[in-house]
Amino acid sequence: MSLTTMAGARSRATGGGANRWVVLIVLCVSLLLVALDATVLHVAVPAVTEDLRPSSTALLWIVDAYPLVCASLLILFGTLGDRVGRRRVLLVGYGIFAAASALAVAAETPAVLIAARALLGVGGAMIMPATLSILRAVFPDRRERATAIGVWTAVAAVGAATGPVLGGFLVEHFWWGSVFLINLPLMAVILPLGRRLLPESRGGDDGPWDVLGALMAAAGVLGVVVGVKRAGSGHALEPATLAALLVGGAVLALFVRRQKRRTHPLIDMRMFARPAFTTSVGCIVLAMLALVGLELIAVQYLQLVLGLSPLQTGLRLLPLTFAAMAAGATGSYTLARIGPRRMVGWGFVLTAAAVLLLILMNHHDRPVLLTTGFVLLGFGLQTTLFGAYESMLSEAPAESAGGAAAIGETSYQLGAGMGIALLGSVMNAAYAPGLRDVPGVPGPAAASAANSLGEAYRTAAQLGGPVGEALHRTARNAFVQGLHLTLAVSAGLLLLGALMAVRLPKVMENPADPDARLGGTDHHPAEQPRPQGDGVPRARSAAEPARPPARRGPVRPATAPRNGAR
Repeated sequence: MSLTTMAGARSRATGGGANRWVVLIVLCVSLLLVALDATVLHVAVPAVTEDLRPSSTALLWIVDAYPLVCASLLILFGTLGDRVGRRRVLLVGYGIFAAASALAVAAETPAVLIAARALLGVGGAMIMPATLSILRAVFPDRRERATAIGVWTAVAAVGAATGPVLGGFLVEHFWWGSVFLINLPLMAVILPLGRRLLPESRGGDDGPWDVLGALMAAAGVLGVVVGVKRAGSGHALEPATLAALLVGGAVLALFVRRQKRRTHPLIDMRMFARPAFTTSVGCIVLAMLALVGLELIAVQYLQLVLGLSPLQTGLRLLPLTFAAMAAGATGSYTLARIGPRRMVGWGFVLTAAAVLLLILMNHHDRPVLLTTGFVLLGFGLQTTLFGAYESMLSEAPAESAGGAAAIGETSYQLGAGMGIALLGSVMNAAYAPGLRDVPGVPGPAAASAANSLGEAYRTAAQLGGPVGEALHRTARNAFVQGLHLTLAVSAGLLLLGALMAVRLPKVMENPADPDARLGGTDHHPAEQPRPQGDGVPRARSAAEPARPPARRGPVRPATAPRNGAR
């Protein structure tokens, strides 16, 4: 087969035609797999606690191991996919995810379940950036890509919606391990389908892959996330916590310095010089910080305060995720009409308003209030995430799509971990003091009840009588008060995100490829220029096939204004 024929085949696979929409479906199913696993365990936490009897620290690790490991490895696997092939990394990730799911199903101790969740994080770290970077490659036109990202984010909301409902159903009718069992038939379908339909996609592969840099990124992110998690569990001033934060931050600083000096870096640090890219990353962190922390607390409120079953809890969360699906489905139209700045900014404001509305929740069920708040919360947050992801991905050159996607997904996971830690800390700070002086409750029992509302209920049941009833009532009141304070803090963080969004561009530009804004020309994904030396794209040689002139619009001049310069 000639070079021209091979290039044409690669072009059809990755750059255009109806096949790109089929590829989008496969990528969305892959994302559904990861999103489902991220939320399906939330409603099963009480059942896991009852069966395995983990300590409070072990329970935090069961919940946090997945996002922690996933966040620390995203840059490693995202940049590896740019070098060895994103499809290849994605398929290996499928296999690891399936094996980890089988291990979680068979877990009989907290340690085994934590190990399974960590292994799921490895698989998730291989899957998540690959889906987004392949999407970037097969949709070079920004307006089509915005539509694809809208579908992609809507599917993420579907996974979030399906997780609690399906998890609640399985916990009620089977046992908590069945929430991981659902991954296996899904993997049995997606693995052979991905092998057959997904095109291979690579970035620039000149020069060696920076193995040391990848390990430094993983170690740095891991240290920071572990430090944040320990701080969130009430150990903020302990030497181990401070050491994790300092070492993690120092390693990340060395990683950045190393990338700036290398001829062939893992991450093109020029992306962070663009205000739109940096701001988008920050907005993703803040949005996820609010979403995951609030979702976990909301699940506890619905089950432990209102007394809803796991299935009822999942159903109550459906308005939130269906609103998020609607925001994702209409995101492309909204972005084109109002631009990234107003889309992200007003999304944050709408979410903050929803959070403040939910402060009206109390000890009694108020379905209309909850539904209204969840709808506004889901629509606002998904609008924000859509605008931020689209702006971030469009600012990155196609050859660095894996690295850019890894940065976005690292921000996503880091924000999720920080949300659990930070908002959990606020909740604990408001909840625990209220249980110190309950009349008739012994000191050890009061200390045990201060760990969590579920532990307080179990302690109250063991005490029994008027003392147990008093402890049960006091713990419930303290939890609601802590919930109100947590919501107020979340609203403040969301309004901070709205202020950050003013650095995004006012209008959505439509370059065919953002490589031109970094000093190159307009290229088809199958014919990406490879950086040499200082990273400046090389000219096309006479042996390379010419790009069809009618394939896309006119080439943007190298001096065109940048999105962020507004």
